[in-house]
Amino acid sequence: MQSNRHVVYILKDSSARPAGKGAIIGFIKVGYKKLFVLDDREAHNEVEPLCILDFYIHESVQRHGHGRELFQYMLQKERVEPHQLAIDRPSPKLLKFLNKHYNLETTVPQVNNFVIFEGFFAHQHRPPAPSLRATRHSRAAAVDPTPAAPARKLPPKRAEGDIKPYSSSDREWGLPQGW
Repeated sequence: MQSNRHVVYILKDSSARPAGKGAIIGFIKVGYKKLFVLDDREAHNEVEPLCILDFYIHESVQRHGHGRELFQYMLQKERVEPHQLAIDRPSPKLLKFLNKHYNLETTVPQVNNFVIFEGFFAHQHRPPAPSLRATRHSRAAAVDPTPAAPARKLPPKRAEGDIKPYSSSDREWGLPQGW
């Protein structure tokens, strides 16, 4: 997991006593991935956002607030807002969860398995904002309290002339004459 830059957050119920060690309630796996995503104008963007790779809460304890507790903890530790995440193959349950707790409903259609929500591009590559406490105490401050996702430096884009399109007509098929 270290080589993939993935992190797993685990929620454990210490009061459960199977073998005296407690019980795992659920987990969320996150990591940075380089993605090619489309914005609302269908322009291609190369980004490396924090991605939700897996999220699970045991069925016997769902709808008790454990999923929100775990998700909130991850957001706080990763210093990211929900709309800044890319989600790998979200289940219908996860999409309903995100809509209910974070008002994430409008998605930006993608050609890959990731889902991003409206607002994904709004705060990309911004410096971290001051804490909410500092913003609340300074009424004159016109600072957006939304923390930015940690920016990842990507390689510079190549000029259009350097890109060589691939086409089946460029290949030699070795077909006999007359075909």
